[in-house]
Amino acid sequence: MAKEPSRDAKKGTLRGEGHAGLKGRLERLDRELVKLINERTRLISQLGKTDQPVDPPEPEAEATTRAVAINKGPLSNDAVRAVFRELLSGARALQRPLRVAVLGPGYSYSHLAALDRFGTSVEHVPVGSIAAVFEEVNRGHANYGVVPVENSTDGRIADTLDMFTKLRVRICGEVQLRIHHYLLGKCPRSEVAEVYSRPQALSQCRNWLLKHLPAARTIEVTSTSTAAQLAKDKQGAAAIASIQAGTYYGLDVLAEKIEDNAANVTRFAVIGDSSAARSGQDKTALMFQVPHQPGSLSDAITIFKRNRLNLTWIESFPIPQSDGCYLFFVELDGHEQESRVRKALAALERKALRLEVLGSYPKSQPVG
Repeated sequence: MAKEPSRDAKKGTLRGEGHAGLKGRLERLDRELVKLINERTRLISQLGKTDQPVDPPEPEAEATTRAVAINKGPLSNDAVRAVFRELLSGARALQRPLRVAVLGPGYSYSHLAALDRFGTSVEHVPVGSIAAVFEEVNRGHANYGVVPVENSTDGRIADTLDMFTKLRVRICGEVQLRIHHYLLGKCPRSEVAEVYSRPQALSQCRNWLLKHLPAARTIEVTSTSTAAQLAKDKQGAAAIASIQAGTYYGLDVLAEKIEDNAANVTRFAVIGDSSAARSGQDKTALMFQVPHQPGSLSDAITIFKRNRLNLTWIESFPIPQSDGCYLFFVELDGHEQESRVRKALAALERKALRLEVLGSYPKSQPVG
């Protein structure tokens, strides 16, 4: 009589289980996974029909955070996030197709940030400038846009701050993307005469370029993916772009991870027509102008201290043709609907010449 295989209680597997048995278990698990995935999708659809519809940016952060918190491996947290991102992206597409405007063409860093936030089951709309992203959202041609706000090496993105002063859109999410730059081309590195990229990417690699390609001319273009397109077609040209752009445009990797700061991170804002719902771990961004006189900024900042609000970011931005006047961009811990934040905003409004809340959204962690 054949000996029954013994069960390993800890791992839940059968010792001595052969190839056919393992394959059969995998097939059963796959069937169960598909069943559960569709059941989850139906539940999301039902939630969307209630009087509290699901807002795309916020539930994704909530769901992926919950999934990562209970992950025990062997899948990495990034892998779990990727799985849930696509589950949510597919479910959302059944509720309503979304258009997301990004600085393009495809596989720019803005596009990669949008993929991380929204997945692949949306229509990504590549446009030629940060201003165009804002305009697509403002005109209702896109449901959301993804724009860079600041970089850990170069600081603020002036084009983005400028557009916040011109158009009334709201920040409803953020993506912190680890940025790794690659030198990409079709020729050997020794033959590179021109290096194309976005100004910020060139700046973030300036020391590497001076050391390894001192004779090459650097040329600024509108996006890193545009640079990759040029490197594909032009002899002696190389691009600084993402590895994904290199793969998409069929370029060779001439040098990898050439950013001067190994901890290079760009923070992107997800813009739309409303803030995200409260998650309990939120930030609020606002923009204000105070009188151009001694102590006015100090008085404004004291309001946040008095209400025990932690400032996580502050930037000054010159107002064009204003003879030295500035707008201040501030980010603080808390949601605009919280009582402490409401109280601080009311006090600031009494002192400010101009005050606009740019939006509230859940905090994020760097990805990529």
